[in-house]
Amino acid sequence: MTVDLSAIAKWPNVPACYDWLSLDRRGDWRLQGERVTHSGLIQFINRQYGCDESGCWFVQNGPQRVFVALAYTPWVFRREADCFLSHTGQATGTVKAIYLDEDGNLLLETELGIGLLDDRDLPRVLTECRTPDGQAVDDPAFIALLESGQGDIAWQGLPVQTIAAVDLPKRYKFNPAPKA
Repeated sequence: MTVDLSAIAKWPNVPACYDWLSLDRRGDWRLQGERVTHSGLIQFINRQYGCDESGCWFVQNGPQRVFVALAYTPWVFRREADCFLSHTGQATGTVKAIYLDEDGNLLLETELGIGLLDDRDLPRVLTECRTPDGQAVDDPAFIALLESGQGDIAWQGLPVQTIAAVDLPKRYKFNPAPKA
């Protein structure tokens, strides 16, 4: 990810902006709660999306850093054929781990980072999960995994592990709610 920081040299003292921009659970940008629909603005935000050393995600708008409130994770992943893309259109790279949280959300740890799977892709990915003998996984097996954290479910050879949503920011070093 290459964020253009050239304007900072010209205007180094522009204050950062907080509580204006957010990323929702479907990977849509929101300005003060309203979904951004202008394609040019979305493309600009996607190009300028980055993270600072403290785990705060932002969009660099010229000399101003606009911090992003995250509804869940810094990335939202969508299924595209046999691979995944981030909400910014970047390929995620290899999926290293797959997690199921207490609310039934799937999270993918990828080369790009940790991301929430868009809920519209959840049914397809769940149907690809298998038991050790190669059988499709039924609802009771997923419920058992959710309730006890125990189960033997795999997606493309990766074990589906449980994770608590509250543990994600610390484990993956991101701040979901940057403040001044």
